[in-house]
Amino acid sequence: MSKVRMKRIFICGPKTQRKSILELLQRTGMVEINSGDIQDEDLKTMDVNAERSGFMRAAKQAEQALNILEEYAPDKDKGLLSSFEGASDMGMASYNEQIGHAKEYLETASRIISINKQILEDKAAIPKCETNLETLSAWTNLDIPLNYSGTAKSRVFIGSIGEEATLEQLYTKLYEAFEGEETPDIDIEFISGSKTITAFMVVCHRDDADKVESGLKKIDFVKAPSSTLVPTEEIQSIKQKIADCQADITKCGEEIAVYASERNNLKFTADYYTMRSDKYEVLSSIPQSVNTFFISGFTPAKTAEGLTKKLEALDAVVEISDPLPDDEIPCELHNGFLADPMETVVDAYSYPNISEIDPSSIIACFYYIMFGMMLSDAGYGLLLVLGCGFVLMKVKNLQPGMKKMMKLMFFSGISTTFWGFMFGSFFGDAVNVIATTFFNRPDIALNPIWFNPQAEPMRLLVVAFMIGIVHLFTGLTIKLYELIKNGQVKDAIYDVVFWYMFIGGAIVYLLTMDMITGMLSLNIHLSAAVASAAKWVTILGALGVVLTGGRENKNWGVRIASGLYSAYGCTSWLSDILSYSRLLALGLATGVIAQVFNKMGSMVCGAVPLPIGIILFLAIFVVGHVLNLSINVLGAYVHTNRLQFVEFFGKFYDGGGKKFQPFTENTKYYSVKEDV
Repeated sequence: MSKVRMKRIFICGPKTQRKSILELLQRTGMVEINSGDIQDEDLKTMDVNAERSGFMRAAKQAEQALNILEEYAPDKDKGLLSSFEGASDMGMASYNEQIGHAKEYLETASRIISINKQILEDKAAIPKCETNLETLSAWTNLDIPLNYSGTAKSRVFIGSIGEEATLEQLYTKLYEAFEGEETPDIDIEFISGSKTITAFMVVCHRDDADKVESGLKKIDFVKAPSSTLVPTEEIQSIKQKIADCQADITKCGEEIAVYASERNNLKFTADYYTMRSDKYEVLSSIPQSVNTFFISGFTPAKTAEGLTKKLEALDAVVEISDPLPDDEIPCELHNGFLADPMETVVDAYSYPNISEIDPSSIIACFYYIMFGMMLSDAGYGLLLVLGCGFVLMKVKNLQPGMKKMMKLMFFSGISTTFWGFMFGSFFGDAVNVIATTFFNRPDIALNPIWFNPQAEPMRLLVVAFMIGIVHLFTGLTIKLYELIKNGQVKDAIYDVVFWYMFIGGAIVYLLTMDMITGMLSLNIHLSAAVASAAKWVTILGALGVVLTGGRENKNWGVRIASGLYSAYGCTSWLSDILSYSRLLALGLATGVIAQVFNKMGSMVCGAVPLPIGIILFLAIFVVGHVLNLSINVLGAYVHTNRLQFVEFFGKFYDGGGKKFQPFTENTKYYSVKEDV
């Protein structure tokens, strides 16, 4: 249980060293800046929104170029485990050298984006050309340009209607459109037709052009697409344009691929401008005078001295002091290798407040046991151990959050393997099924070291309840410790000791009853003296809860009523203890589902020739157990967390602490850390 002790830090530095000091703070990542409490009318803050926006654009530009490069020149070194990787370490010498080329790298990003823009334009042009080709397909029989309008004395209309029609029907439709008017002399030439379109050409005397055009409008005539070329020539021109676009796309793609060697430089550029953007965000909140600037915040006590020396080397004045009583002190957790993964569990709920202990180590004592009991299959546990262990060994720069999750699953896998052998489960009853199906040896099976939960479910239920009781009373013990540590000895007696007596005595008293022990299949017999002592301890504990549960009220009637309501809280203890039956439910579910898939595989294998049966058995075995493992790992994770959040934390933990969020590098590809 370790919360990192925090100190207040105040930094006063000359503006000439502002850049160096901010970059030092960013690289060390040891100061949470909170300069809002520095109030002085003579101090001003800078408006750097324009500069910060420019840096953000540059970072996005580099990131966009990387995405384009990945499309046309994928990173061959990028393997299956790359998704787990975090930022790679970069030395200060290399970092300082790369900074000098940042603008050059940004120009490379602009060039890649510009080339990709041409590709996008070409890709957008191709569908338009294909649409035009489809439109022109109806006019391939026309031997004059589509925009031909006639001679000095004639007028030509080239177009179509949206339905199927013969030449005779076209004449009929057009003459009907002239109804009530003198019918002009026209000549219609049928060009092509289909179920959805009929293309044709109408020729008339130029004096009748207006009348013919009016008639064509009445039959929903649509003019042909305008072109100075004969349709066959236009089609050939469009096809050539498509070919040119495709060739240009290929050429541009090859040109982008040439920049594959710039990938790491672009990664640096994206991170570099991200860091500058973050630095300018902090800069906008720092109060400054004409020649100096001021920073206040919090830093871990263990690194305060080393950080002070580095800052003083940059001509800064540093003051380290204890937090003030009304300070909202940020919280940082630091635990050993077994409890370290539990920080993700605590973070998912809430960080401890200033008066609470870090519960990570206590959670670890129970978390792995509960997870293992819920999954409880040695085969699944070994898969978790091997899979997570492989990732932990192979990926050296794992993301911090991912590393903790891998460790959590690794240790949970060890627990799962242990409980699997204790309960005799290895991919369900795979040992017996394989021995029986393929070797005709039904006598071979993996016997449990302890007992088989499917044969003795009540026994597992009792074990689950015992773990739950110990878990809940541990939470109550932590509350006792915190109250005594804070000098609230009376509250410790009223809110913890009396509940110990009330609930603990009641549990012991119930275990003296033959009905209870028989129902739970417990072979224990407690004497009458124990029963009597447990009864009186329970009564005294209950009285203590009733008399002190409403002690904040001065009116004794209200106090007793509040106390009785507090005593009613024993029902929540009952529901909390019953919640641990999920250890039984999920443990049985994992084993039963695994056995079902094994049975399915053996049945299919017995119904077909042996070679085919082996293949089908393996297919069912692999698919079934992968599904079972995936579902039940998720179930074990969710329900184990729930037992911590609801039952365990409910006994002592309030949370509400503020997580330590230092000014640091929020980079994706490279990390330039400076040790203090």
